[in-house]
Amino acid sequence: MIEALLAAPLRRAAMIIILSVLVTAPAGRDALAEEYPSRTVSLVVAYPAGGGVDTVGRVIAQKLTEALGQQVVVVNRPGGGSVIGTRDVARARPDGYTLLLMVTGAALAANPGYDIEKDFEAISLIALVPVVIMSNPSVPAKSLAEVIALAKREGAKLTVGTPPSPTLNYFGAEQFKAMTGTDITIVTYKGTGPLTNDLVGGHVMLAFNTLPPAIGNIQSGALRAIAVGSPSRVAAIPDVPTLAESGLPDLEIVQYYGLVAPATTPQPIIERLNTELRKILTSEDVKKRLIDAGGDPIPSTPAEYARNIQREEKKWQAVIKTLGLVVN
Repeated sequence: MIEALLAAPLRRAAMIIILSVLVTAPAGRDALAEEYPSRTVSLVVAYPAGGGVDTVGRVIAQKLTEALGQQVVVVNRPGGGSVIGTRDVARARPDGYTLLLMVTGAALAANPGYDIEKDFEAISLIALVPVVIMSNPSVPAKSLAEVIALAKREGAKLTVGTPPSPTLNYFGAEQFKAMTGTDITIVTYKGTGPLTNDLVGGHVMLAFNTLPPAIGNIQSGALRAIAVGSPSRVAAIPDVPTLAESGLPDLEIVQYYGLVAPATTPQPIIERLNTELRKILTSEDVKKRLIDAGGDPIPSTPAEYARNIQREEKKWQAVIKTLGLVVN
């Protein structure tokens, strides 16, 4: 009898505790999202300043600063074909104050010190940025067919610049070399900025480059765009055909830019960043800036971006295996 009398109040107390947890949990999540950020956020770009990823990163950092009410600062940590900066973010405190502008290819390095699927929380895709085959205008080839014919005549004398392995630019150049049966000489650069400068200067003849650092030179005539690696033409240079249109339907070289955080970053923070980033990427101002730079804005859910990372990793790992490439 006494036990029964004691049990009833205990059950009521337990129910009160459970109900209070259920009521306050959403409030706690909301409070965390509302309080974040309370200080400066670092947006790591694992590539040199002045390149394509850096260009997009600075647009996103500026707009996130406006949306979040705290400074979002780009931190360039180049090296190892993006491995160094990516690894730093994988090891950072998962509190939302260190983010990474990730690019397809970060998953392809040999022994990078991180697992691309386990060590990061996907936030959203940002943009699709095609790799473009471009040349110095002195090169006597204006179409992809003419480039291939030139490559077969010149062989190793034809120099082609790319960022280093494990970038898609480099893998795309190797894939092009194998598909066309040519013996071009691939020259690697630390980033797309230095590559663009050397291409303009005539130090290399061709390049597998991204558009953001080169678009101004293409539009001014200092460089010539031969073909774009995306499935469809690019709004910034609509007269330039795709690789498929130019006779290489099985060669598609597209980089996906996206925002990620270290694994176990609280979901309310991931959701807040996703919400703000989707607003940013659908604004007319940012859409125009990214399109003019040669990108295609593609906001997504975290789950959609996570699937994209898995799909692209699988695709390019297959290319690496088929060609027998050595990944640095």
